[in-house]
Amino acid sequence: MTTIERSIQVSTDCSRTFDYLSDVGNLPRYMDSMTSAERTSAEEVHVTAEVPGGGHQEGEAWFRTDPERRRIEWGSEGSSDYSGWLEVDEEPQGGSVVRLGLDMVHEDVDDSIGRTLGNLKAQVEA
Repeated sequence: MTTIERSIQVSTDCSRTFDYLSDVGNLPRYMDSMTSAERTSAEEVHVTAEVPGGGHQEGEAWFRTDPERRRIEWGSEGSSDYSGWLEVDEEPQGGSVVRLGLDMVHEDVDDSIGRTLGNLKAQVEA
């Protein structure tokens, strides 16, 4: 298992940033490779993704939000055994910083995490 942590600063305040990121419907707009996400219960979502090499994946995942801590956690079980988290913190100079942590079974050889952070920044600042 590989654990990767990265962060990015955005110009929007913490509340607006967290509200956008915690909306399941926005996941495909910023999560690299994800093509759809739909909540199926309080903590479950159905997701689809196009993965490197042209593969298509579809399945169920869990998605939990903690507005008080401005933290989001997600994951899926099975062969991918994928999980991650986002935290949104106030930046003293204004705006906020988003910290992203991922536990993956493979290395991020194509910098999908960098693309996700770039997408995230573009979306919340739009």
